[in-house]
Amino acid sequence: MVAMTRSLDVSRDLYATAQRFIAGGVSSDARRTAGVPLYVDRAAGSRLWDVDGNVYLDYVLGQGPALLGHCPPAVVEAVTAQVSRGIVYSAQHAAEARVAERLCAMVPSAERVRFNTVGSEAAHAAWRLARGHTGRPKILKFEGHYHGWLDPVLYSVHPSLEAAGPADAPLAVPGTAGQPPAADLVVAPWNDLEALARLMDDEVAAVVMEPVLCNTGAIEPDPGYLRAVRELCDRNGSLLIFDEIITGFRLAPGGAQEYLGVHPDLSIFGKAMAGGMQVSALAGRADVMDTISTGKVAHAGTFNSQPVGIAAAEATLRILDEQRQEVYGTLYARGRALMEGLREAAAKAGVPLLVDGPGPVFQTYFTEEESVRNYRDFARTDRARMALLHAALLERGVNMVPRGLWFLSTAHTEGDVAATVEVFADALRTLPLG
Repeated sequence: MVAMTRSLDVSRDLYATAQRFIAGGVSSDARRTAGVPLYVDRAAGSRLWDVDGNVYLDYVLGQGPALLGHCPPAVVEAVTAQVSRGIVYSAQHAAEARVAERLCAMVPSAERVRFNTVGSEAAHAAWRLARGHTGRPKILKFEGHYHGWLDPVLYSVHPSLEAAGPADAPLAVPGTAGQPPAADLVVAPWNDLEALARLMDDEVAAVVMEPVLCNTGAIEPDPGYLRAVRELCDRNGSLLIFDEIITGFRLAPGGAQEYLGVHPDLSIFGKAMAGGMQVSALAGRADVMDTISTGKVAHAGTFNSQPVGIAAAEATLRILDEQRQEVYGTLYARGRALMEGLREAAAKAGVPLLVDGPGPVFQTYFTEEESVRNYRDFARTDRARMALLHAALLERGVNMVPRGLWFLSTAHTEGDVAATVEVFADALRTLPLG
């Protein structure tokens, strides 16, 4: 762990230069910060080293991809070997067929696959495919769910409650200036089956969701909710799409659909499927995916199935598939131990803290409530205090997602968990009362 006061001289100089040449000084809005952003020099296992020599126990893991820890040897070896054979072909190669075959064997609903580079592309492809396959114009998404930053999807992710409209019929609130008005988009509240049924009609091509909501807390569906949504989609003739960019391969070898026992028509994957390399995938029922096969729905991309990323995906999926008991036993054991340790630390400090989620990913909330079931519950938690906690933890050498989300990897040890709980207890003592 690092000392309580970090040296950030090199980081500060780099940030000053970056602000001259990079818009906002950072390359993604997710990295905006009130102070100096984290400038990483290298990463290995469960740790990051910044350019000033500070060491961090890392629970961000690249926003989730480093499921096997940073730089897992098998992935590094596969990527290194492929780079010497070719970086981009814009042509077919044997590894993509092997990866597609394994992915279809691992994921319950996957019969066909198309590869992309990042999650936003795969989400965009899924929405287009749903409309093209069904001939219907509307997509129904849920308030608080994130499906990438492209114009058609960046609505009602974290809207202000004043702008969001009625709780049982949320408005489509754009996420940025420069976005056109929402076209054929319906927004529903999460975990409210009655409201969903009321908002569905025969123009809805697809219902799209994060099956475990990880971009707004770590909110699992209520018991029976997903199965009821599945049945509602079937009755309505709408497709069900799971955005498994975060949950895919993190919660089980077959993703949240295996973990929860409900299978969608289409799924999108990314992040953990390639151990940190940039690969995403659209997968689903053969008859739906064959709307792409026939050319009715277009899907393209120069870097689709680029060989370096596919080499990483092949190495990662092989480990997740063939060592599943060891991998997922470790992830759940470490995650749940950390969750319990954080709860105990908060209880001893007299701090109202809710720790919730499956384990391989979970959320900490400052709230007196016993549960958080949807975006509006999340919005009412003390997010300003969570930002203070994030800063206090970072100062002490623990890196979590600023909104309170924690990712676990197989590289995190029992010692890492114990050290994190100790630092967490110390950080809580620095926070203002209330």
